[in-house]
Amino acid sequence: MYKLGIDVGGTNTDAVLIDENLKVVASVKQHTTANIYDGILNAVRAVLDQSGVNRAEIGQAMLGTTHCTNAIVERKHLAPIGVLRIGAPASRGIPPMVDWSPDLRRIAVQTAVVGGGFEYDGKELAPFDAAAAAAFFEELREKGVRSVAISCVFSTVRSDHEVEAARLCREIMGEDVHVSISSEIGSMGLIERENATILNASLYQVAQSFTEGFAQSLADEGITNAQVYLSQNDGTLMTMDYARRYPILTIACGPTNSIRGACYLSRLKNAVVIDVGGTTTDLGVIQNGFPRESGVAVTIGGVRTNFRMPDVVSIGLGGGSIVRQREDGTVTVGPDSVGYQITEKALCFGGDVCTATDIAVRLGMAELGDRALVAHLSEDFAQKALDAIRTLCEDSLDAMKVSSEDVDVILVGGGSIILPQKLAGARSVTQDEFGSVANAIGSAISKVSGTYEQLIDYDKTPREEALEKAKAEAAELAVAAGAIRETVEIIDAEDVPLQYYPGNTVRVKIKAAGDLA
Repeated sequence: MYKLGIDVGGTNTDAVLIDENLKVVASVKQHTTANIYDGILNAVRAVLDQSGVNRAEIGQAMLGTTHCTNAIVERKHLAPIGVLRIGAPASRGIPPMVDWSPDLRRIAVQTAVVGGGFEYDGKELAPFDAAAAAAFFEELREKGVRSVAISCVFSTVRSDHEVEAARLCREIMGEDVHVSISSEIGSMGLIERENATILNASLYQVAQSFTEGFAQSLADEGITNAQVYLSQNDGTLMTMDYARRYPILTIACGPTNSIRGACYLSRLKNAVVIDVGGTTTDLGVIQNGFPRESGVAVTIGGVRTNFRMPDVVSIGLGGGSIVRQREDGTVTVGPDSVGYQITEKALCFGGDVCTATDIAVRLGMAELGDRALVAHLSEDFAQKALDAIRTLCEDSLDAMKVSSEDVDVILVGGGSIILPQKLAGARSVTQDEFGSVANAIGSAISKVSGTYEQLIDYDKTPREEALEKAKAEAAELAVAAGAIRETVEIIDAEDVPLQYYPGNTVRVKIKAAGDLA
């Protein structure tokens, strides 16, 4: 049986075939097209042609895609939704979507704040106003809305009111209505959690489109025996149904796929990954074999959210970054880039734009295009450009480190040829022959995970008992997401005391992962 891994990036769409021993059989890079499906099909056809593998022997197909990110950033294909917050009268001071830009706020056909919600310790703020919620859902039904975002004050402690509202919504608007509840998506902090839930609700049509489109594309190519999965942003996979329920979890899956792929190729469980593309470079951290999660709120398309996101730093440096010399003699690299047009515009390919790739070819770091076409670039100019590239990378490496000690570094991505092999702050620098398609490899070899997060008072529930229960819940969530129960293991566990809470309250967060079922 073979695994097919595909990752759609801004410049390239990569595809790999991996056998049952997790060895790469074939790999290709194709330009990402304006119509993303064309790029995916081109990559699938190319990797199948290269490998000669029987399509019937492909048992699993995994896709990492930028569809949801693009939809939010470009304000395209977002569904009209209704937004219900359960938290009156306590939360009326700040209405939903208060700081959203007008062009994005218009996705909300109607919003409402009704009575209900909880205190930090689970005590009820006010009874759930089911009558007001029912009236709101009736109005949405009359307006033809098919997606609803529901949030509640401290629903991460108790989700009773959100669950009741979701049941009421389906009862009134129909079982096929798409309902997103905040306790399943975000973390502590009402506004940021609510924002993430609203975005998730607005993406349901996008998710339906790319999941069905990907499955149909595979079928058109004769790949009919494969189970289809989508990459999510913690470096694991989810089923098609799960992706339709939580499309927001696909955002930033590209960098996490690269991190997982880098971990697999290097066999390093703790390192900094530098993924160099055609336009940007992403730096992330492998922590116990999985991407380190960001501990701060993340802004997506101008919206502040607090759902799970990888800790990634992006800089405007890539293989297509444009190199310029200023009047004072200094040399700059990027942040603008020729991107996917590099084979047309870079000097080494007969173009007229000096790029970072041209510098690598001029200095003998890479064999691409025609080296004679960059021979006119002076050694001094090329070295200054390389120094600028090194400085950009080393500064970002320092930003990812948690101590002054040197760390292991893994270089991946098609643009990694532009980086020097020695970097200040790096204990070792590792590269692999398949590093240019690490993102697709990461998609193909990923596991399935489940994350449990809750506030627990250790005075009421002893620590050991609480942690064991949390681990069991995380394992069940992983199984529900498609993992084989016998392979599930706990990969991360933390309990953080909350000093501003009375008593012995802690935030418990457990993550479990297992092999695909």
